[in-house]
Amino acid sequence: MSRFWSPLVHSLTPYVAGEQPTMSGLVKLNTNESPYGTSPRALTAISEATDDRLRLYPDPTARRLREVIAVRHDLDPDQVFAGNGSDEVLAHIFHALLNHEEPLLFPDITYSFYSTYCRLYGINFRRIPLDENMQVRIEDYLQPCGAIILPNPNAPTGIARPLSDIETLIRQHPDQVVAIDEAYVDFGAESAIPLVKETS
Repeated sequence: MSRFWSPLVHSLTPYVAGEQPTMSGLVKLNTNESPYGTSPRALTAISEATDDRLRLYPDPTARRLREVIAVRHDLDPDQVFAGNGSDEVLAHIFHALLNHEEPLLFPDITYSFYSTYCRLYGINFRRIPLDENMQVRIEDYLQPCGAIILPNPNAPTGIARPLSDIETLIRQHPDQVVAIDEAYVDFGAESAIPLVKETS
């Protein structure tokens, strides 16, 4: 490794992405690919945006995008954060919200980048084992902690917890950040967005 890398980088274990097959006709749910192809409306919107405006610096707050998302989910635009992909959003969450003296809790079998971010940002963490059915047991998270991050549905198991379980978890930790990672929520889980509305 180059001597120009900082000492922290020398101690990190690189993230190893899952296999990405290249055969045609395969839909990879692990990368959020759609089996339906690109929406004609999306193609039209992209085409309409490829004009002289491309020379302008984009709105750093992504205000128009956040407004559209807010309308779709009945939120205020200020409740929507837009980033350059979910990994960047997660990086901000880990760095800004999940680093406390008490450990961050997350499943022992889950998105492997969680532990990478913890090591990168010096976050004390504790992995919580899944049960014998490869499911998250909400009761295992009802313990002192600095914060919690829970993917729903979990990756790579694909098993989701009902919204009532997420609500229980949040109510048991009123003084901690409970981040629900919904990267795969559209594949069959209840979104926690209604809980955001309740606490607004």
